[in-house]
This record gives sequence, structure tokens and C-alpha cells, in this order.
Amino acid sequence: MHVHHEQRALTFALYGVVFFVALALGFALLTNSDAILFDGIYSLIAFCVALLTLRVAKLAERPDDDKFHFGYTAMEPTLNLFKSLFIMVACVYALTEAAKRLLAGGTEAAYGLAVLYGAIATLGCFTVSVLMHRVSRQYRSDLVQVESRTWFVDGLLSAAVFLGFLGAWYLENSPWAEWAPLVDPILLIAIVLCALPIPLGILRDSLREIVNMAPPEAVVEDIKARLLATLAEVDYDHVELRVTKRGRNTYLLVHVVVSEAFSIRTVAELDSIRRTSERALVSWNPEIVMDMLFVRDRKFAC
Repeated sequence: MHVHHEQRALTFALYGVVFFVALALGFALLTNSDAILFDGIYSLIAFCVALLTLRVAKLAERPDDDKFHFGYTAMEPTLNLFKSLFIMVACVYALTEAAKRLLAGGTEAAYGLAVLYGAIATLGCFTVSVLMHRVSRQYRSDLVQVESRTWFVDGLLSAAVFLGFLGAWYLENSPWAEWAPLVDPILLIAIVLCALPIPLGILRDSLREIVNMAPPEAVVEDIKARLLATLAEVDYDHVELRVTKRGRNTYLLVHVVVSEAFSIRTVAELDSIRRTSERALVSWNPEIVMDMLFVRDRKFAC
């Protein structure tokens, strides 16, 4: 069910991207606006990456095999890393072109049509972003969450286009009409500077997962509290917990340093302890994968 909803959301986003690419490129030709053209290029990049995202979403559900002993979920942060880099390259290119146009005296554009484009695109992008966010929260999908953030950036771009060209439209019909051509390059520079922190955040989070960094401390502490609650009836001196997150899976390596009073008759009792802990944690987060080791010598837990 999780995979079905995730793939439906990503397919919906793919169709949405196709629509907005056509919309942006069409209006860019009609209005002669670099800001709208950049919005279209951004959507085109999103379209190409969305195709890869659908493929990776299918691969991530495959079980481990001879080539990938720990499954395919590591492909998710790798894809998100490249997605953030694509967006950053587009932003830097747009920033350079906007600076050139600004120094050349600006760009004339059909501001009335640009305002219409901005209104349609802003409403559409934020709507898709909200829908993606809801799906990602409900089904704990990093791929859909990044897709939601990508659409949010696109919505910011479109909102800036709408507000900027609304101002330019006013300037064109005012005593300050000579300033109107400067709106397009200035607007594009402002859009890029506002949008850059989002791909930078995606890049940071993806790198954390790729290099096997632990999740934020608050997340680890929450997991540890839930884990210790499941071990309340076990005689132990110490529990060493290591956590890493790669894609949708959160992997836990648990060393339980048992006390002198701890005793078992069969290995099945150890399996029962682990099964109880794993069941409780997975009911809270279905994407948790856990290994639990029982040791007496504490150095084996370090």
C-alpha cells in the first residue's frame, strides 16, 4: 500500500511537471521574460529528475540481492543529492544571466501576460506541493518529501514572477516607466537568492545519509527512549544504540550489555526479546530495520 501511494504521488507530480513546462515555455515566448524562461527550465529539470525518481522508487522496494546486500534504499539519498545539484546549477546560471541583462539595461516584457502566468503557476505549484507534503508525511517517503520541496521552490519562483510583474505593469503605466525593464532581471536575481537555501538543505540532508551520519539528536533520543521501554524486563548494565538513515530505511544496531543476573535457557528467548522490541518500534515507524546483539563484555559494544 505504501509503495502504491508513493508511486501514484510521483506519477501525479510527473504529469504536473509536463503541464507547467509547457505553460512556462509558452508564456516565455509570448512575454519575452527571462524570469518565466528560468521557471520553465527549472520545471524541465524537475521533469527529467522525476523520471529518475519513479525508477528509484521502484528499485527501493526491491529486497536485498547478491549485488546490493543491504537493499536499494541507498539510491534515494544519492538521487536527492543529484537533484539538489541540478537545481543549484540552474540557479547559478540564471543568476549570471540576470546580472548580464541588468548591466545591459534590463529586458522589455509583456507584463500583463506575465502577471496571468504568475497567478496560474503560483496557485498550481503550491497546490501540488501541499498534496505531496501530505503524502510524504502519511507514508514517510523521502522521495515524495523532496518532490514536495521542489514544487515549493517552483511555487516561490512563480509567486515572485506574479508579484514582480504586477509591479512592473504598474510602473509601465506610471511616470516611472523607464524603470520597468529592470524589473525582469532584478526579479530573477531575487528569485534565485530566495530559492537557493532549499536545494542547499536537500544537499546537506542527502550528504548526511550518504556518509552514514546519525539522524538529528532529538530523533535518536526518541528512538532510544522507545527501545529502552521495550527492554524494561531485561537485566542489562548498558544499551549501546547506533542509528543511521539511508533513504526510507532507518537502521538500528543495538548492543545489549547484559548484567551478571541475566540468564537464558535457550537462544529462542533472545529471539523473543528482539522480536518484542522490533515489533514495538516498527509499529511506530514501519521503515525501521534493527539488529540486536547481546554481549557481556562491554568492549564488544563500543
